[in-house]
Amino acid sequence: MSSTFVGMPSFPKAASRAVGNAQLRHNLHKATHTIRDKRAAAVAEQPDWASLRVAGAALKNRVLRHLDLYLEQLEEAVQRAGGHVHWAADAAEANRIVLSLVRATGETEVVKVKSMATQEIGLNEALAEEGITAYETDLAELIVQLGDDLPSHILVPAIHRNRAEIREIFQRAMASWGRPAPADLTDDPRALAEAARLHLRERFLSAKVGISGANFAVAETGTLVVLESEGNGRMCLTLPETLISVVGIEKLVPTWQDLEVFMQLLPRSSTGERMNPYTSMWTGATEGQDFHLILLDNGRTKALADTVGRQALRCIRCSACLNVCPVYERAGGHAYGSVYPGPIGAILTPQLRGFGSELDESLPYASTLCGACYDVCPVAINIPEVLLHLRAKIGASGVHRAEKLAMGAARRVLSSPGLLAASQRTAGRFRRLTPRRLPGPLSAWTDTRDIPAPPPQSFRDWWASREER
Repeated sequence: MSSTFVGMPSFPKAASRAVGNAQLRHNLHKATHTIRDKRAAAVAEQPDWASLRVAGAALKNRVLRHLDLYLEQLEEAVQRAGGHVHWAADAAEANRIVLSLVRATGETEVVKVKSMATQEIGLNEALAEEGITAYETDLAELIVQLGDDLPSHILVPAIHRNRAEIREIFQRAMASWGRPAPADLTDDPRALAEAARLHLRERFLSAKVGISGANFAVAETGTLVVLESEGNGRMCLTLPETLISVVGIEKLVPTWQDLEVFMQLLPRSSTGERMNPYTSMWTGATEGQDFHLILLDNGRTKALADTVGRQALRCIRCSACLNVCPVYERAGGHAYGSVYPGPIGAILTPQLRGFGSELDESLPYASTLCGACYDVCPVAINIPEVLLHLRAKIGASGVHRAEKLAMGAARRVLSSPGLLAASQRTAGRFRRLTPRRLPGPLSAWTDTRDIPAPPPQSFRDWWASREER
């Protein structure tokens, strides 16, 4: 598989292939249900969970309403602490800034903390084109990188792989990236983790440049926060002489006190834990390190202008919505053609990228609208509402003209008792001619169901005949 999402097919086409992969469905079912059950238990322990959820949504809404003020406050705080702040309007500008900063160090290798923002802008590929190798240090991201694969989950990027597949990847590819895997490597999780630890240790100790994202940025103090479970982030953030952080402009929280709400919401919603194993916080340049913060827009201000769709920017990347989504569980993350898969990706990706491709036009339809995603979202993003909102925008743009014409005709018939009665009588007379399958692009609907034959007499006519008797 290519290491970029560019050129991915529309969601229905990609999902159709994915659901035929029995191993993938098994891996996803086992992993998502395990995480889902852990989250439910952790949330049940918190008596004020509903209040925390409301507080989290309110804080994020306040940030979005006053984003310009908080961004300026963050910039001033970071600069006071000795850091450097850069602004990137899009992915190309962000990549150019990172590339220039790495070149200034003279290094050709960097280590990375798991960062969805850098995946969003295709940073690894941009660096590789200029002869700079980026080494992923999160275990799941390492698996994806060694396997020349793509991430398929927000929290567990390699969720689509089982441990036997991981062992094969390590044995096949690890040597070409550094320390090889042991010749007698088994698929025992502890053995796999140890092989990754030894492989990455060399990178941590030799790298002079580290690249990260951030889960949160505190506007009041200029503090950046990274939450992770393995300790690799701590190594990447502290050992390199130069640290570059690429952070979406929506990741702000106003004050240090506000951070406390999200430190309760995120671990429980993501990993089902009471608190995060490794939480790293830094303010500006520390211990002589050269620190650069790149604030990334890349479509976020465009999404902010949409009064309904902007709630997607509240997302704290916990992945709870993916783990309860029946569509994601069967189709997997690759079908969404974005670093943001699942329900949140279905509403966030089209807003960041626009509806310029068949894939992005299809994403708002990648849902059953069951509402499970809304129920578990720790910041109360009404994902079904945004999905319907985006579908309406696509329809209004004339993309689906046939659907628009069909709905217009249905409205006219259903709003006229005379036309409805005439249509029902006509369908009843010609019921023997009802086809088993619909023609053309509508045939997919009848792949798994038959068209029901119209009754010989409509309910209206039957009722009228009763009254006559």
